[in-house]
Amino acid sequence: MSGAGEAESVPDLTGRWKAVAVMRRTVLTLLVVGQTLAGVYGMLSVLPYHGGDLLEQSILLLFALLFAWISVGFWTAMLGFYMRRRGGDPQSLARRHDAATLAATPLARTALVLPIYNEPVDRTLAGLRATVESLRASGQLDHFDFYILSDSRDADVWLAERAGWYALCRELGLEGRLFYRHRPVNLNFKSGNVADFLRRWGADYRYMVVLDADSVMGGDTLVRMVRHMELAPRIGILQSSPSLINARSAFARFQQFANRIYGPLFSTGLAALQLGEAAYWGHNAIIRTEPFMAHCGLRRLSGFGLFKGSIMSHDFVEAAYMGRAGYQVWMEPELHESYEESPPTLVDELTRDRRWTKGNMQHIWLLFFGRRIRFAHRMAFINGILSYLASPVWFVFLVLTSIEATRLTLWPIDYFPDPQNSMFPVWPEWHPHWAVAMILSTFFLLFFPKFLAVADVLLSGGRRQFGGFWKLLLSVFLELFVSMLLAPIRMLAHSRYVLEALFNVSLHWGGQNRTDETGWLQALISQAPGTLLAAGWAALALWLDPMFFYWSLPVALPLILAAPTSVLLSRVAIGRWLRERGLLLTPEEQRLIPLVSTVAEPAPLNPTPLSAFEVAVIDPRLNRLHRAQARHRRTVEPDTLRQWAQRCLEQGPATLNRFQLNALARDADSLAWLHRQAWRATPDGYWGRRIGQLGVAVRGA
Repeated sequence: MSGAGEAESVPDLTGRWKAVAVMRRTVLTLLVVGQTLAGVYGMLSVLPYHGGDLLEQSILLLFALLFAWISVGFWTAMLGFYMRRRGGDPQSLARRHDAATLAATPLARTALVLPIYNEPVDRTLAGLRATVESLRASGQLDHFDFYILSDSRDADVWLAERAGWYALCRELGLEGRLFYRHRPVNLNFKSGNVADFLRRWGADYRYMVVLDADSVMGGDTLVRMVRHMELAPRIGILQSSPSLINARSAFARFQQFANRIYGPLFSTGLAALQLGEAAYWGHNAIIRTEPFMAHCGLRRLSGFGLFKGSIMSHDFVEAAYMGRAGYQVWMEPELHESYEESPPTLVDELTRDRRWTKGNMQHIWLLFFGRRIRFAHRMAFINGILSYLASPVWFVFLVLTSIEATRLTLWPIDYFPDPQNSMFPVWPEWHPHWAVAMILSTFFLLFFPKFLAVADVLLSGGRRQFGGFWKLLLSVFLELFVSMLLAPIRMLAHSRYVLEALFNVSLHWGGQNRTDETGWLQALISQAPGTLLAAGWAALALWLDPMFFYWSLPVALPLILAAPTSVLLSRVAIGRWLRERGLLLTPEEQRLIPLVSTVAEPAPLNPTPLSAFEVAVIDPRLNRLHRAQARHRRTVEPDTLRQWAQRCLEQGPATLNRFQLNALARDADSLAWLHRQAWRATPDGYWGRRIGQLGVAVRGA
């Protein structure tokens, strides 16, 4: 196994990438700064007092931040288009070694780790099965072991996980190669789960590949990643660029289409800028375990409020620590067959973003107080922070421009805003054509990269993969329309999440939906604050000035329609209707890819109407399995456990709460006693009827 100091002892054959990275980042900075200065100059012409007072100066500052933010995205896409048109980035890992060199490189022992937390068991294990079978087809399965690392808290979930793991071991012939560990204490979230794996088994493997519950990866891609790592000992993390698959709802289909058509352009541009100082996204990546264990442990933040305690978004921090230790972090867009899934609804996406917002806001502390972190990784922190902080900046910008319009309409005009030059009046000026020009230039920066992505698809001969030219074009316009509807909704939600994070408080505007579809009542309650705010703002704008009202509509109208938008986009029927008409198609839907199709409709692991706990009690094999895996240290008194077991026997598990069911499921004696008593129950009793439903042929253990 490679030593921790191996990166220092092996010559860096790709040192030129650092000079190239500096050059590219310098050019990007000059372009963004120049474009932003031009935008600010244009905005100065639009403002009535041309930045002559504090209000307009504040508007200019916020505008500069927002304009620079979208300018970075614009030039990143332009760089990505250039790199894809020239056949790829000559500095990328994909261009470093030819196919013969890669094929001749032996593999090292690698662990695939799958941290899960109350996930859909059927889909999660179907994805793992597909990945294992793809590795088997590659002929390199013997070099890989697999670990399911569960933090699930619900007994019905983790009992189903364990039963599914047992079935997978038998089905795939992976006894002693596929492991399941249920962690009873969920400490430090996902990063703590992976850290627990590394403490127990990390020294046994040179590499680990971290997956998410919805991840699927091809065997050839995994083999290629290991070989790249073997050929470049200075690389600590190699990140793939996952594509979205298996979208069913309309919302997920729009996200999937956007990811597949725009994603390659942006990921290629981003990789070309970051090179060996890329970010780690937390999944679908391979990691060199020894330096990761030595250098990437996450200490608790030592600040105050939000900046105290466990780090929630661990991945960017781990990449920064790997870079600080002298190792490279690469993101390679040309690593294909790397997949994940999109949240099915807008509400589910915003629920996830709430957690991500808090994690990224924590990075503010590391941005300023993290020691010896490379500049590129600090910029990655800024990128993550601004991805959410841009929303409240946009919101405040709208508030200030509304105040500006109100001031000019209702308040007396101040001809002498600057007391130092009181002899020279400042005449407020409105130039509508300049304002239109500013709006059009902003739209150009936002939307031109998307049409550039379409041009890239057409020039690559990939139009048929997206349904043909006209359906591709119609799909793009539909996606643009929906993205414009969703942008203000996300802006308002992210603004709220940033405030919650910075003040370390939790505000409740309505419940969160975790099902495939959003109900009308739940959507109306959840979106009511934004709808009322937007309606009031639009009414004020109409009262002040019809022109200002029209200017407000692109933001106000989507917020007013947020509830029906959320509901309709969550509908699976609408998503199916779009697919049947050849809209929002992706390459994976146009051709049969076994790796993807096997997880689209996973077969149920428990086809009976019984819960996982009931099956664990009744089924002799699974009962023995769960008893063998049960903890030996009891946290509940035996008499109390016996009382709960007696109630479960007489009235069923539904009469027990989650803590009680977990306690029984973790206790071998309780499981054994319940199993014996259930099989002695009368046929018309609770457990007798459950045994009949299970359809077990042999009565008794």
